Amino acid sequence: MTQTTWLTQEAYDRLQAELAHLQGEGMAEIVKRIEAARAEGDLKENGGYHAAREEQAKTAGRIAQLKALLEDAQVGEAPTDSSTVQPGMVVTATVAGQSMTFLLGSREVAATADLDVYSERSPLGAAIVGATPGETRTYTTPAGKEISVTVKDAKPYTG
Repeated sequence: MTQTTWLTQEAYDRLQAELAHLQGEGMAEIVKRIEAARAEGDLKENGGYHAAREEQAKTAGRIAQLKALLEDAQVGEAPTDSSTVQPGMVVTATVAGQSMTFLLGSREVAATADLDVYSERSPLGAAIVGATPGETRTYTTPAGKEISVTVKDAKPYTG
């Protein structure tokens, strides 16, 4: 099953621009560095060559990540209905006795915001999607511990 990620139009445009840069001049620059390092000779002890190849692999990984994210993205405004928790909302909740405020959605949306972000697919996120303010739910951590979450408030993210 494909998972949809909510993105603002600004975040979507920024990610599209990053993808275009990486696929074009970003990768071309890395290829030039690899060719220049290869021309120096002995590749076994050529740190520049190995660093450029590692950067090429990281860039290829980021390209694949961006393609997958953008392909399945739901682009638009944050939800306007505050009656239930949905991706694209800033949630205030008590989690294991601690008050937290965070964005439920993609880190890519709040890349420039000073806000913690939890995916709607994380254990915490999955537990609270659809919850109403005042509702308490639980989720299980990867270590098997049960955590209680009480949603206090949920507002659309305004960026």
